[in-house]
Amino acid sequence: MNTGELVELAQQLRVDSVRASAAAGSGHPTSSMSAADLMAVLFAHHFRYDFDRPAHPANDRFVLSKGHASPLMYAVFKAAGALDDEELLTFRTLGSRLEGHPTPRRLPWVETATGSLGQGLPVGVGIALAGQRLDRSGYRVWVLCGDSELAEGSIWEAAEQAGAEHLDNITAIIDVNRLGQRGETRHGHDLDAYARRFQAFGWHTVEVDGHDVDAIDRAYGEAASTKGQPTAVIARTLKGKGVEDVQDREGLHGKPLKNADDAIEELGGVRDLRLRVQEPPAARILHAVRAGHVELPRWDKGEEVATRDAYGHALTALGTGRGDVVALDGEVGDSTRTEFFAKEHPERYFECYIAEQQMVAAAVGLAARGWVPYAGTFAAFLTRAYDFVRMASISGVGINLVGSHAGIAIGQDGPSQMGLEDLAMMRAVHGSTVLYPCDANQTAHLVAAMADLDGIRYLRTGRGESPVIYGPEEEFPIGGSKVLRSSADDRMTIVAAGVTVPEALKAADALDQEGIRVRVIDLYSVKPVDRDTLRRAAEETGCLLTVEDHHEEGGLGDAVLDAFTDGRPVPRLVRLAVRSMPGSASPEEQLHAAGIDAESVAAAARLLVEQAIVP
Repeated sequence: MNTGELVELAQQLRVDSVRASAAAGSGHPTSSMSAADLMAVLFAHHFRYDFDRPAHPANDRFVLSKGHASPLMYAVFKAAGALDDEELLTFRTLGSRLEGHPTPRRLPWVETATGSLGQGLPVGVGIALAGQRLDRSGYRVWVLCGDSELAEGSIWEAAEQAGAEHLDNITAIIDVNRLGQRGETRHGHDLDAYARRFQAFGWHTVEVDGHDVDAIDRAYGEAASTKGQPTAVIARTLKGKGVEDVQDREGLHGKPLKNADDAIEELGGVRDLRLRVQEPPAARILHAVRAGHVELPRWDKGEEVATRDAYGHALTALGTGRGDVVALDGEVGDSTRTEFFAKEHPERYFECYIAEQQMVAAAVGLAARGWVPYAGTFAAFLTRAYDFVRMASISGVGINLVGSHAGIAIGQDGPSQMGLEDLAMMRAVHGSTVLYPCDANQTAHLVAAMADLDGIRYLRTGRGESPVIYGPEEEFPIGGSKVLRSSADDRMTIVAAGVTVPEALKAADALDQEGIRVRVIDLYSVKPVDRDTLRRAAEETGCLLTVEDHHEEGGLGDAVLDAFTDGRPVPRLVRLAVRSMPGSASPEEQLHAAGIDAESVAAAARLLVEQAIVP
């Protein structure tokens, strides 16, 4: 397209953004209008993509980090022939693929869900890492960011990762339209302020008039030709560009134009220009994935092994058998044991340093490119990245998260290092799987099983050594449990997971010597939960006692209750959990202080029996 045609295409994108928002009665047309020239030039001259083959391995990748500008993205899809005008006008309506903020669940041309600001660039960095280090292809990643979201710390975690990795295959396009939701942004139209920040992280920067299509064209060409550095094209734009009543005016964010027909006329009327996006290079296999037999590590019963150690060894074995497995860590690989994988498979290991948001975002980007990521850090620190976990679920991508050093059993480090909320937050994620193994062989099998699951998968591991109670041939189906003690005379059931399983077994042995028979269930699959086994235990023993190294809210006890949410009678349920704020102490002292060690479990069981709460 020549200059005049690019200008006309940009006007069409503005018009269609206004029309879609007007039809919906909601949306963000002014945020779309500011970036129309940026998108017109990108898709007409620089983006390589086959809309009929969104999985084409050589396709460039586009991420709309400012997800509220979805009308603009959908207008581009229409111009490219991927959507028709009728569907464009279903924007934000029930059953439409054109949601208020785009998701790949609905549209195959969307790389990742956006809308929670500050996420597109971090995920884009993950996609670029895949392209540079794994796929080794020539595809480029283009990310359109808003200036308001540059206040998010996650943007700068991404900027630092991209700069340190010399990702010259990613370009951030910054739409500096000056206005946020409630007024002017922190830096307004000071392009140099943004340029200095990106430059400090090792980026090449180009400052440009975001409404001069020829200047934008040159800037993109410069970005594509820059080697050894990512590029930020920092564009000065006007919100609501092209319509005098709304252009560069405050108070109009997230609102359809009141006089849409007049605005469309001012923009030159409805058009139906067709955009011919460049084809990607000929299809080729970008990476060969070895898929062989996975030889998991094995431990003998009675050995003392930390589940975090088992995770590291199992992940390494999985990486040997499967070439699509990659690992990420937040600079605690010597503690999470991800370092085992790093030493054996350095080409598929990504060090994200103390940047948990970027770590999870990179995992999302890698998963979007077909890799199977395992991302690990302390369970407590995953709270920092929870919004990225939530958005990953909305994207529908599959990532494996591993939280080590969970619970008070880590001991002397104190409460800042103790993951006591992780089960609750991961259980709350839509479609998630939450696993809490108690021994090494169980951990190894669950690590391998996670690779083939859908959605968000979370594995909780412990710091201290624990006894191996299962043989290496034991199977642990997702959604299952293990009944470790059982008899016809059981007077109650103890339900435990992870570090509390050995404590429950010790308590059961002590009670048995006193003539009190109790059932013990290892509920290693916290979500989905083994409803049948729990219901049977409730019917046969009359009472359930849950024991968890986690806060009472949202953890194991609540997971057990989920087995009785279909109208069935709720059993007698007593919950032992961490109810106070712990300090520094030995693991044994911590468990006892919280009332979840063997002595405390046995005491609670005796009290229940003595009070005749159970049959």
